[in-house]
Amino acid sequence: MHKIYVIILVLIIIGCKNQSKKPLELEKEVKTETENNPLIFPGEKHFKSIRQITHGGDNAEAYWSFDDSKLVFQSNFSKWNVSCDQMFLMNFNDTFDSVAPPMVSTGKGRTTCSYFLPDNKHIIYASTHLADENCPDTPLRKNGKYIWPVYDSYDIFVADLEGNIVKQLTHEPGYDAEPTVSPKGDKIVFTSTRSGDLELYTMNLDGTDVKQITNELGYDGGAFFSPDGSKIIFRSSRPKTEQEIKEYKELLAEGLVEPTEMELYICNADGSDLRQLTDLGNANWSPFFHPSGKKILFSSNFESERGFPFNLYLIDIDGKNLERVTHSKTFDAFPVFSNNGKYLAFSSNRNNGGGRDTNLFIAEWQD
Repeated sequence: MHKIYVIILVLIIIGCKNQSKKPLELEKEVKTETENNPLIFPGEKHFKSIRQITHGGDNAEAYWSFDDSKLVFQSNFSKWNVSCDQMFLMNFNDTFDSVAPPMVSTGKGRTTCSYFLPDNKHIIYASTHLADENCPDTPLRKNGKYIWPVYDSYDIFVADLEGNIVKQLTHEPGYDAEPTVSPKGDKIVFTSTRSGDLELYTMNLDGTDVKQITNELGYDGGAFFSPDGSKIIFRSSRPKTEQEIKEYKELLAEGLVEPTEMELYICNADGSDLRQLTDLGNANWSPFFHPSGKKILFSSNFESERGFPFNLYLIDIDGKNLERVTHSKTFDAFPVFSNNGKYLAFSSNRNNGGGRDTNLFIAEWQD
């Protein structure tokens, strides 16, 4: 559940609750010349080039087809005649403004987290439309705290590229969402409340052989496989004190989570060898493996004194060599490498005229 409707409130509300933690030493910033491309900020040495894909609304979670020719993403852009997040399809070279791309979800309910299947002809995504064709309410604060809704009406579906649902993969009561597919093309990882907590599960592409792979209290979500399919990276809020545990359980009972303190965890694809990767404080989330499989690219506000900005960082899978990648003053998140490793799709508030729009960008990556 990488909700794009929370982006602006994330920037405003998330506070620096763990400033006592000593940040890892960052690589020395490298100045770059950006006169020829104002979308690249000084210090963003990993971006050889960059182009803006959308121009309006909240757009996020753009995921590549296995052949890198297309991307599927979610948007709530009102000019595209949607009231809340729906899924849209684009070709690699497309750019969108007021003219809407093809919608590949039903247009009903709220959707999240689409991902291509290996045949490049189908996608999976989570949707609430079976419970209600209208957009569900979106609570963003409770008792003065910033929250995410965890809709128990989410289930995971397979659809073709014309938007026709061809299969329902989950049928359990409760939240089933955040599905992503292994680059090996054999497994799906997703988050579910079927155990009573927000845990990670894997299943085959047809929904069979469901296995729980995490079992510690806390919100485990936003999971992705490594390029060889052997490991999984994810974000988690792991309450530890009695008060934290009490608050977490009370919120979850209402279908809510508080995402202001999350760290990254890594494990084998079967859940073994689970370990915490970051200990930075604040919100560390939207992780994705570098094409080498040896690094993680993720979004964080751990350096922020007022909860923002969010920037992208690289870190080795052993937790060493933290490096800042973007230098935004607002919000950069949802980084996703193309399968060939040449490009990075991500969402950003850059170049939005100082407004609230979050747009998609594709950068040509260089190590």
